[in-house]
Amino acid sequence: MYGAIIGDIIGSRFEFDRGSKSREFELFTPRCNFTDDTVMTVAVAEALMNAGKDSDEKTIKSELIKSMKMWGQRYPDAGYGGRFIRWVLSEEPKPYGSYGNGSGMRVSSVGWLYDSLERTREVARWTAEVTHNHPEGIKGAESVAAAIFMARNGASKDEIKKYIEDEFGYNLNRTLDEISPSYHHVEDCMRTMPEAFTCFLEADSYEETVRNVMYIGGDTDTLAAIAGAVAEAFWGIPEDIIDSGMNFLSSDILDVVLKFKSAI
Repeated sequence: MYGAIIGDIIGSRFEFDRGSKSREFELFTPRCNFTDDTVMTVAVAEALMNAGKDSDEKTIKSELIKSMKMWGQRYPDAGYGGRFIRWVLSEEPKPYGSYGNGSGMRVSSVGWLYDSLERTREVARWTAEVTHNHPEGIKGAESVAAAIFMARNGASKDEIKKYIEDEFGYNLNRTLDEISPSYHHVEDCMRTMPEAFTCFLEADSYEETVRNVMYIGGDTDTLAAIAGAVAEAFWGIPEDIIDSGMNFLSSDILDVVLKFKSAI
Protein backbone atom coordinates (compact mmCIF):
# COMPACT_ATOMS: atom_id res chain seq x y z
CA MET A 1 0.00 0.00 0.00
CA TYR A 2 2.93 2.37 0.47
CA GLY A 3 3.28 2.69 -3.29
CA ALA A 4 -0.28 3.88 -3.81
CA ILE A 5 -0.37 6.20 -0.80
CA ILE A 6 2.98 7.85 -1.46
CA GLY A 7 2.08 8.26 -5.12
CA ASP A 8 -1.15 9.96 -4.08
CA ILE A 9 0.68 12.32 -1.74
CA ILE A 10 3.34 13.27 -4.30
CA GLY A 11 0.80 13.73 -7.08
CA SER A 12 -1.69 15.69 -5.00
CA ARG A 13 -0.29 19.13 -5.72
CA PHE A 14 -0.20 18.62 -9.49
CA GLU A 15 -3.77 17.34 -9.90
CA PHE A 16 -6.21 19.17 -12.23
CA ASP A 17 -3.39 19.98 -14.70
CA ARG A 18 -1.55 22.17 -12.18
CA GLY A 19 1.89 20.80 -13.04
CA SER A 20 4.37 21.81 -15.71
CA LYS A 21 4.67 18.31 -17.21
CA SER A 22 8.23 17.90 -16.03
CA ARG A 23 10.13 15.06 -14.40
CA GLU A 24 12.15 17.61 -12.44
CA PHE A 25 10.42 18.51 -9.18
CA GLU A 26 10.80 18.09 -5.43
CA LEU A 27 9.00 14.93 -4.33
CA PHE A 28 7.63 16.31 -1.07
CA THR A 29 6.72 19.88 -0.19
CA PRO A 30 4.32 21.46 2.34
CA ARG A 31 1.75 21.62 -0.49
CA CYS A 32 1.49 17.81 -0.55
CA ASN A 33 -1.34 16.02 1.20
CA PHE A 34 -3.19 12.73 1.11
CA THR A 35 -6.48 12.66 -0.80
CA ASP A 36 -9.48 10.39 -1.28
CA ASP A 37 -7.13 7.93 -3.01
CA THR A 38 -5.34 7.27 0.28
CA VAL A 39 -8.51 7.26 2.36
CA MET A 40 -10.21 4.66 0.16
CA THR A 41 -7.04 2.59 -0.21
CA VAL A 42 -6.97 2.32 3.57
CA ALA A 43 -10.71 1.64 3.73
CA VAL A 44 -10.46 -1.28 1.31
CA ALA A 45 -7.40 -2.73 3.05
CA GLU A 46 -9.05 -2.58 6.47
CA ALA A 47 -12.23 -4.16 5.12
CA LEU A 48 -10.32 -7.07 3.60
CA MET A 49 -8.31 -7.66 6.76
CA ASN A 50 -11.50 -7.59 8.83
CA ALA A 51 -13.27 -9.99 6.45
CA GLY A 52 -10.47 -12.54 6.44
CA LYS A 53 -8.57 -14.08 3.58
CA ASP A 54 -11.04 -16.83 2.69
CA SER A 55 -14.30 -14.92 3.06
CA ASP A 56 -17.06 -15.13 0.48
CA GLU A 57 -18.42 -12.37 -1.72
CA LYS A 58 -21.25 -11.37 0.60
CA THR A 59 -18.97 -11.00 3.61
CA ILE A 60 -16.31 -9.07 1.74
CA LYS A 61 -18.78 -6.68 0.13
CA SER A 62 -20.49 -6.08 3.47
CA GLU A 63 -17.15 -5.19 5.08
CA LEU A 64 -16.21 -3.00 2.11
CA ILE A 65 -19.39 -0.97 2.29
CA LYS A 66 -19.10 -0.54 6.05
CA SER A 67 -15.45 0.47 5.91
CA MET A 68 -15.71 2.77 2.90
CA LYS A 69 -18.68 4.59 4.41
CA MET A 70 -16.96 4.96 7.76
CA TRP A 71 -13.69 6.29 6.32
CA GLY A 72 -15.49 8.46 3.81
CA GLN A 73 -17.55 10.09 6.56
CA ARG A 74 -14.46 10.53 8.70
CA TYR A 75 -12.74 12.38 5.85
CA PRO A 76 -15.62 13.93 3.89
CA ASP A 77 -13.50 16.63 2.24
CA ALA A 78 -10.76 14.40 0.85
CA GLY A 79 -11.75 15.05 -2.77
CA TYR A 80 -14.36 12.44 -3.73
CA GLY A 81 -16.52 12.65 -6.81
CA GLY A 82 -20.10 13.81 -6.35
CA ARG A 83 -21.75 10.44 -6.89
CA PHE A 84 -19.35 8.70 -4.54
CA ILE A 85 -19.89 11.11 -1.66
CA ARG A 86 -23.64 10.65 -2.08
CA TRP A 87 -23.00 6.89 -1.86
CA VAL A 88 -20.96 7.42 1.31
CA LEU A 89 -23.77 9.39 2.91
CA SER A 90 -26.59 7.11 1.74
CA GLU A 91 -28.52 4.96 4.20
CA GLU A 92 -28.68 2.11 1.67
CA PRO A 93 -25.72 2.54 -0.70
CA LYS A 94 -26.07 0.87 -4.09
CA PRO A 95 -23.62 0.60 -6.98
CA TYR A 96 -24.13 3.33 -9.53
CA GLY A 97 -22.55 2.10 -12.75
CA SER A 98 -19.38 4.15 -12.51
CA TYR A 99 -16.40 3.59 -14.78
CA GLY A 100 -14.30 6.17 -12.94
CA ASN A 101 -10.71 5.50 -12.01
CA GLY A 102 -11.57 5.27 -8.30
CA SER A 103 -11.95 1.52 -8.65
CA GLY A 104 -8.30 1.21 -9.64
CA MET A 105 -6.78 3.67 -7.21
CA ARG A 106 -8.14 1.95 -4.08
CA VAL A 107 -7.46 -1.70 -4.96
CA SER A 108 -3.74 -2.07 -4.26
CA SER A 109 -4.12 -4.14 -1.08
CA VAL A 110 -5.85 -6.89 -3.08
CA GLY A 111 -2.69 -7.47 -5.08
CA TRP A 112 -0.82 -8.38 -1.88
CA LEU A 113 -3.30 -10.39 0.17
CA TYR A 114 -4.12 -13.45 -1.92
CA ASP A 115 -2.26 -16.50 -3.14
CA SER A 116 -3.45 -16.83 -6.72
CA LEU A 117 -4.08 -14.55 -9.64
CA GLU A 118 -7.61 -15.91 -9.98
CA ARG A 119 -8.51 -15.09 -6.36
CA THR A 120 -6.83 -11.70 -6.68
CA ARG A 121 -8.99 -10.80 -9.67
CA GLU A 122 -12.13 -12.13 -8.02
CA VAL A 123 -11.71 -10.00 -4.90
CA ALA A 124 -10.65 -6.99 -6.98
CA ARG A 125 -13.90 -7.31 -8.91
CA TRP A 126 -15.88 -7.30 -5.67
CA THR A 127 -14.08 -4.16 -4.45
CA ALA A 128 -15.18 -2.40 -7.63
CA GLU A 129 -18.73 -3.71 -7.77
CA VAL A 130 -19.92 -2.08 -4.55
CA THR A 131 -19.79 1.24 -6.44
CA HIS A 132 -18.11 0.92 -9.86
CA ASN A 133 -20.13 -1.92 -11.36
CA HIS A 134 -19.69 -0.75 -14.95
CA PRO A 135 -17.57 -3.28 -16.94
CA GLU A 136 -14.83 -0.68 -17.42
CA GLY A 137 -14.77 0.12 -13.70
CA ILE A 138 -14.44 -3.56 -12.88
CA LYS A 139 -11.73 -4.00 -15.50
CA GLY A 140 -9.78 -1.11 -13.98
CA ALA A 141 -9.71 -2.70 -10.54
CA GLU A 142 -8.89 -6.19 -11.79
CA SER A 143 -6.07 -4.98 -14.03
CA VAL A 144 -4.30 -3.06 -11.27
CA ALA A 145 -4.59 -5.87 -8.73
CA ALA A 146 -3.41 -8.41 -11.32
CA ALA A 147 -0.37 -6.31 -12.22
CA ILE A 148 0.57 -5.96 -8.54
CA PHE A 149 0.18 -9.70 -7.95
CA MET A 150 2.35 -10.50 -10.97
CA ALA A 151 4.99 -7.91 -10.06
CA ARG A 152 5.40 -9.14 -6.48
CA ASN A 153 5.66 -12.71 -7.71
CA GLY A 154 8.55 -12.06 -10.07
CA ALA A 155 6.91 -11.46 -13.44
CA SER A 156 8.90 -9.34 -15.88
CA LYS A 157 7.63 -6.06 -17.26
CA ASP A 158 7.14 -7.74 -20.64
CA GLU A 159 5.03 -10.47 -19.02
CA ILE A 160 2.93 -7.93 -17.13
CA LYS A 161 2.45 -5.83 -20.26
CA LYS A 162 1.33 -8.81 -22.34
CA TYR A 163 -1.08 -10.01 -19.68
CA ILE A 164 -2.69 -6.60 -19.26
CA GLU A 165 -3.03 -6.15 -23.01
CA ASP A 166 -4.38 -9.66 -23.63
CA GLU A 167 -6.75 -9.84 -20.65
CA PHE A 168 -8.04 -6.27 -20.50
CA GLY A 169 -7.53 -4.91 -23.99
CA TYR A 170 -5.60 -1.80 -22.95
CA ASN A 171 -3.29 -0.26 -25.54
CA LEU A 172 0.13 -0.07 -23.90
CA ASN A 173 2.09 0.67 -27.08
CA ARG A 174 2.00 4.47 -26.94
CA THR A 175 5.09 6.03 -25.40
CA LEU A 176 5.01 8.69 -22.70
CA ASP A 177 6.47 11.15 -25.20
CA GLU A 178 3.45 10.48 -27.40
CA ILE A 179 0.98 10.71 -24.52
CA SER A 180 2.27 13.79 -22.72
CA PRO A 181 1.58 16.66 -25.17
CA SER A 182 -2.20 16.24 -25.32
CA TYR A 183 -2.96 14.37 -22.12
CA HIS A 184 -5.09 16.18 -19.56
CA HIS A 185 -7.12 15.60 -16.40
CA VAL A 186 -9.61 12.78 -16.99
CA GLU A 187 -11.14 10.47 -14.41
CA ASP A 188 -12.36 7.40 -16.29
CA CYS A 189 -10.63 4.04 -16.30
CA MET A 190 -10.30 3.93 -20.07
CA ARG A 191 -8.02 6.98 -20.13
CA THR A 192 -6.24 6.33 -16.85
CA MET A 193 -5.20 2.68 -16.69
CA PRO A 194 -3.18 2.51 -19.94
CA GLU A 195 -1.33 5.70 -19.08
CA ALA A 196 -0.62 4.59 -15.51
CA PHE A 197 0.71 1.23 -16.65
CA THR A 198 2.92 2.94 -19.23
CA CYS A 199 4.41 5.20 -16.54
CA PHE A 200 5.48 2.02 -14.75
CA LEU A 201 6.63 0.20 -17.88
CA GLU A 202 8.94 3.02 -18.97
CA ALA A 203 10.55 3.35 -15.53
CA ASP A 204 13.46 1.67 -13.78
CA SER A 205 12.46 2.46 -10.19
CA TYR A 206 9.59 3.58 -8.00
CA GLU A 207 10.75 7.17 -8.05
CA GLU A 208 11.10 7.22 -11.83
CA THR A 209 7.58 5.82 -12.15
CA VAL A 210 6.16 8.71 -10.12
CA ARG A 211 8.22 11.23 -12.07
CA ASN A 212 6.84 9.76 -15.29
CA VAL A 213 3.33 10.46 -14.01
CA MET A 214 4.08 14.13 -13.50
CA TYR A 215 5.62 14.23 -16.98
CA ILE A 216 2.30 13.31 -18.60
CA GLY A 217 0.14 15.22 -16.09
CA GLY A 218 -3.61 14.76 -15.77
CA ASP A 219 -5.21 13.21 -12.68
CA THR A 220 -1.77 12.93 -11.14
CA ASP A 221 -2.63 11.75 -7.64
CA THR A 222 -4.68 8.83 -8.97
CA LEU A 223 -2.26 8.00 -11.77
CA ALA A 224 0.60 7.96 -9.28
CA ALA A 225 -1.40 5.85 -6.83
CA ILE A 226 -2.01 3.23 -9.54
CA ALA A 227 1.40 3.29 -11.20
CA GLY A 228 3.14 3.60 -7.84
CA ALA A 229 1.32 0.58 -6.45
CA VAL A 230 2.62 -1.60 -9.30
CA ALA A 231 6.09 -0.08 -9.06
CA GLU A 232 6.30 -0.85 -5.34
CA ALA A 233 5.48 -4.48 -6.00
CA PHE A 234 8.13 -4.64 -8.73
CA TRP A 235 11.05 -2.69 -7.20
CA GLY A 236 10.12 -1.75 -3.66
CA ILE A 237 10.48 1.80 -2.36
CA PRO A 238 13.56 3.40 -0.77
CA GLU A 239 13.15 3.82 2.98
CA ASP A 240 13.79 7.57 2.86
CA ILE A 241 10.84 8.03 0.48
CA ILE A 242 8.61 5.89 2.71
CA ASP A 243 9.63 7.84 5.81
CA SER A 244 8.98 11.18 4.11
CA GLY A 245 5.60 10.06 2.80
CA MET A 246 4.39 8.67 6.11
CA ASN A 247 4.90 12.08 7.72
CA PHE A 248 1.86 13.34 5.79
CA LEU A 249 -0.53 10.73 7.22
CA SER A 250 -2.86 11.09 10.16
CA SER A 251 -2.40 8.63 12.99
CA ASP A 252 -5.53 6.58 12.22
CA ILE A 253 -4.51 6.08 8.60
CA LEU A 254 -0.96 5.24 9.60
CA ASP A 255 -2.26 2.64 12.05
CA VAL A 256 -4.00 0.76 9.21
CA VAL A 257 -0.94 1.02 6.97
CA LEU A 258 1.26 -0.51 9.65
CA LYS A 259 -1.34 -3.20 10.43
CA PHE A 260 -1.44 -4.10 6.75
CA LYS A 261 2.35 -4.28 6.58
CA SER A 262 2.26 -6.78 9.42
CA ALA A 263 -0.55 -8.77 7.80
CA ILE A 264 1.40 -9.40 4.61
